[in-house]
Amino acid sequence: SQVSFEEESQKQPAVGHWEALMPSKGNKEEPEPGCQDAGGVDETQSTEQLNVSRLRSSSVEIREKGSEFLKDELHKAQKELKLKDKECERLSKVREQLEQELEELTASLFEEAHKMVREANTKQAAAEKQLREARGKIDMLQAEVTALKTLVITSTPSSPNRELHPQLQSPSKGGFRKGHGRNKSTSSAMVSVASQNVAAEPVSRECKEVDSVLFAEFQAWKESPTLDKSCSFLDRIYQEDIGPCLDFTKQELSELVRVAVEQNTLTIEPVASQTLPVVKVAAEECGGPKKCALSGLPRTCKHRIMLGDSGNYYYISPSCRARITAVCNFFTYIRYIQQGLVRQDVELMYWEVMRLRREMSLAKLGFYPSEM
Repeated sequence: SQVSFEEESQKQPAVGHWEALMPSKGNKEEPEPGCQDAGGVDETQSTEQLNVSRLRSSSVEIREKGSEFLKDELHKAQKELKLKDKECERLSKVREQLEQELEELTASLFEEAHKMVREANTKQAAAEKQLREARGKIDMLQAEVTALKTLVITSTPSSPNRELHPQLQSPSKGGFRKGHGRNKSTSSAMVSVASQNVAAEPVSRECKEVDSVLFAEFQAWKESPTLDKSCSFLDRIYQEDIGPCLDFTKQELSELVRVAVEQNTLTIEPVASQTLPVVKVAAEECGGPKKCALSGLPRTCKHRIMLGDSGNYYYISPSCRARITAVCNFFTYIRYIQQGLVRQDVELMYWEVMRLRREMSLAKLGFYPSEM
């Protein structure tokens, strides 16, 4: 190499020359042409070799430093990735916990809602039952008040009502009274004006004999009282009394009246003390104070009826009112029997039913009290 060559040159200086073979750093003089030719080729080769070795060493060093840097970055990335994996796992657990809590909360809310609905349905059913019972009691009390008013009005000093004064009845007739008795403060009497007029007639003027077929049908019905008209007892009365009695000229309105009577939703009120309402249907269908809506004939109508809560009033003549009232009285009495409000012997109840059937027959034939 160049260094060993310089050392040998320094140890063995050339004779006749006092000049260094290699110029110093401070004095850069060109070598002599002779020397340059002798060692130029070797010096150039050694320089190139030195530069190549330096380049190789520097590239190796760069690769080593680059690999160390990349390893450090890889370690950092791996650490960050592990931290992110742990964070994702923690968030996944939190999400699963929240989903489970949400499902439990939803299930509890649905269960609570179903429970509230069941309780509300139970309370509604109980309230509807109480309402029906209250309406039945109101209807019964209204019938009692009407009956008592009728008894009081029809009793005068000159013509006392024997129902209010049982001491006026003869001993032979005292044990067989029309109507039905009272159970303490509960009264199941249903008395109309027509029935009072019939009751005022002496019993001795008529003779009665129980019809075995009718009595058997009534007894069978009395064992299990019902308002279903498919039973033989009510089927016969529907065909023989109720149907003909409610068979008016206006067939469509007659059917509505029959349904309202069966459902106990028909209202009868006097016209004189009421202001004329604005009706929703045609005037010819409702009639008027001078025209009956059921018969269609020109009659003086002192009363009008309303079917349910429709708000429409229909004017009726006294004869039509007597027919409707007779059927209503019959249904009221058999409802009392069905509810267990009548405390009488079966034969006495049978004769009361026969009396109500007679009232329907008379009303159908056109007989009605003058008070109507």
